[in-house]
Amino acid sequence: MTILWIVLAVLAVLVLWVIVAYNGFITLVNRAKEAWSDIEVQMKRRYDLIPNLIETVKGYAAHEKAAFENVSNARAAAMGASSMADHAEAENMLTGALKSIFAIAEAYPDLKANTNFLELQRELSDTENKIQAARRFYNGTVMALNTALEQFPGNIIGGMFKFGKREFFELEEGEQAARQPVKVAF
Repeated sequence: MTILWIVLAVLAVLVLWVIVAYNGFITLVNRAKEAWSDIEVQMKRRYDLIPNLIETVKGYAAHEKAAFENVSNARAAAMGASSMADHAEAENMLTGALKSIFAIAEAYPDLKANTNFLELQRELSDTENKIQAARRFYNGTVMALNTALEQFPGNIIGGMFKFGKREFFELEEGEQAARQPVKVAF
């Protein structure tokens, strides 16, 4: 009789452990989804600021059509990106295109003094900082999830319930200039 109780106790502990491990994975997956959502919110804010920035600069530098088209194309690519790698590549392209707009602005002192332009620069810089913070939070959450999925015995529970590893949201390694946030210089 005591052996039966011991076996039942071990099974109960095992079942409780599986439940706790499963719920831990659910928590990590939901945190990763929330963190990605935070990144998307900030990127949408960035995308919404860009047309206003382009219109403000266009008034001063209408002949810089290629730069405006590059920013518009980069924005469209970033908004249409579906995978993590596509997002990273599109964000690198968009950051480079925005830098060209700010370089154009350097040549126009009246534009640099324009209050609308200054406010847009400030908002864009603030948004870049928020994207960077959201990306750090997301990557930290993904690291915790991926580590839990690789460690024993989490790898068993993760495999049983088909939890999958997630990709980090990183910039391309070769793009050192794109690793920097959009620089606002006066």
